[in-house]
Amino acid sequence: MKIVTVVGARPQFIKAASVSRALAGVAKEVMVHTGQHYDEKMSDVFFAELEIPEPAYHLHVGSASHGAQTGRMMEGIEEVLLAENPDWVLVYGDTNSTLAASIAAVKLHIPIAHVEAGLRSGRMDMPEEVNRILTDRVSRLLFCPSQVAVDHLAADGIVDGVHIVGDVMTDAVHHIMAAIDGHETAVEYPDGYFAATLHRAENTTREALPKVLAVLASVPGPVVLPLHPRTKNALAEQGLVLPDNVDVIEPLGYSAMIALVQGAEAVLTDSGGLQKEAVILGTRVVTLRSETEWVETVEIGANDVVGTDADRMCQALKRGPIDMESVARIFPVGASQKIAEIVSSV
Repeated sequence: MKIVTVVGARPQFIKAASVSRALAGVAKEVMVHTGQHYDEKMSDVFFAELEIPEPAYHLHVGSASHGAQTGRMMEGIEEVLLAENPDWVLVYGDTNSTLAASIAAVKLHIPIAHVEAGLRSGRMDMPEEVNRILTDRVSRLLFCPSQVAVDHLAADGIVDGVHIVGDVMTDAVHHIMAAIDGHETAVEYPDGYFAATLHRAENTTREALPKVLAVLASVPGPVVLPLHPRTKNALAEQGLVLPDNVDVIEPLGYSAMIALVQGAEAVLTDSGGLQKEAVILGTRVVTLRSETEWVETVEIGANDVVGTDADRMCQALKRGPIDMESVARIFPVGASQKIAEIVSSV
């Protein structure tokens, strides 16, 4: 069996690392990197650190408008699929890389397996929401992290090929924690620090970014912020400066990011993946959005969705420790192996 896996962004590299290890004994995997994340700190370092197979194809698409970027990816992916003629195309999450691979594959009548299927934010103004809905619609196998995701698919009339497997991010976090156990992975950060990430387009507009900065300024302690290129550019273009309590660092590799999150008092983020990683590590999350796809983390009291409301953020930071038994229930280990077993048996 031959599988073409398409990735292009940091969260996909992390997820693919776990599934690729599970697939190693059952299928030949051909990795395609679209180049959606093209900075070395956002891309190459993850392949090396997570021991992901070197991409057989690198499309070097880079940054562009949604339509232009997706179109360039589709063109490149189609050429790969025609050359490789795989049995399956494996995609992850909800990026433009995911959508481009799905459209290219379905047009060539190649079945698609979608990891992290069924997530919904309820906001069609989010590019990620459009990407995930369209990808789910054309996928043959839909690997869901939870019953909530299965219910979302059922509401859309999608019931065939749906499997609850758990979340592959859990496998990735546990794997990297075992690898770095006892080893120094991070620099010294200020006592009682909070970790933050900020990168979504909706939070870097001229209207939203000043509000987000006001929230960070209200955090009762130092904030360590690995600065995403999009946010760095938005700050410069808008003539804004970060609050005095924010310590900017370069984007981190995976093990260093995990160490940063594990040692933080809490995490403030607009990232979907980091919400899960933090909760799995037992670190409280404050989501700087008006919604989350990971409603389970809210239901167990580990995640507060506050948008750009500084008062709600401060109240969320006063909450007690996370119930790790509930975390283990919603994020069980073993999703990657289940995915490999299902794909190889179809």
